[in-house]
Amino acid sequence: MHVDTFRITRRGLLAGAFATSLRALPLAQIKLGVTSDEIDEDPKVAADFLAKRQLHWVEVRSVWGKYNTEQPLDRVREARAAFDAAQVRTSIVDTAFFRGSIPATPTALDKEWRLLDAAMDRGDILGAKLLRIFAFLPADGAVGDASAYPRTYELLEQAGRRAHQRGFKLAIENLKGGYVQTGADAARLLSAVKHDAVGLAWDPNNAAASGEVPFPDGFRKLDPARILHVHLRDYKHKPDGVVEWAPVGAGEFDNTAQIRALLKAGYRGSFTLETHWRSPEGKARATEISLAGLLKAIDKV
Repeated sequence: MHVDTFRITRRGLLAGAFATSLRALPLAQIKLGVTSDEIDEDPKVAADFLAKRQLHWVEVRSVWGKYNTEQPLDRVREARAAFDAAQVRTSIVDTAFFRGSIPATPTALDKEWRLLDAAMDRGDILGAKLLRIFAFLPADGAVGDASAYPRTYELLEQAGRRAHQRGFKLAIENLKGGYVQTGADAARLLSAVKHDAVGLAWDPNNAAASGEVPFPDGFRKLDPARILHVHLRDYKHKPDGVVEWAPVGAGEFDNTAQIRALLKAGYRGSFTLETHWRSPEGKARATEISLAGLLKAIDKV
């Protein structure tokens, strides 16, 4: 990927999109944020980046080089103070809960429950009652092994009950390589797991990486009422058919149509730019470029 291809974004997209799109009515109706560590591992740097661009939401995954659930509570309080100072609110707290094989022993399951408790402790500090979780990854890569599904449903129902006791909701992210990769997979799971505290963190780009046409095909299979959070970015197919991430607006995904369809369906949850594409100038620059493209897409909603 050539750097020169995107140099116009500095003068054009940033000057235009940031100046005009932030005043557009659609953005005022959208809880748009960015994953903090896709800007910088230091929450203060990430918060300042968002504040300068008049964005007031953040998704918290890694802070100071570690998953937030691995940081002591005092450090999480420090992150909250940095966000508060910039008038930035946490929309969702990311966890690695159930991002692994189905626990085969009580000890392994207890470790997962401790992780969920740790995530809720940090959610309380950060002021977010929504956690990003997963729905397990098969150790042997057999994502289509339906014999494993009932156990995943059982554990996710149990997780929902535990979260509900503390006022939390759990948003399962569809993930390539997991039992839930696509919109079709998510629809199947959510038809079986009906607890009100369990829903979906819809990532259409992950669905594309898993071989689905995420919009409109994958999205059409979903119940919008079960979507609790949405990840946005862009992708394109390489000549061999493999998906690679791209700056928003330089790939294949129609973010405008997806956002428009969500809002039309009554979705009022949060959106996060989860950049993933990397610029030779660094991840903050990559996020800056993709944010400019995303604001242009939102301006057309």
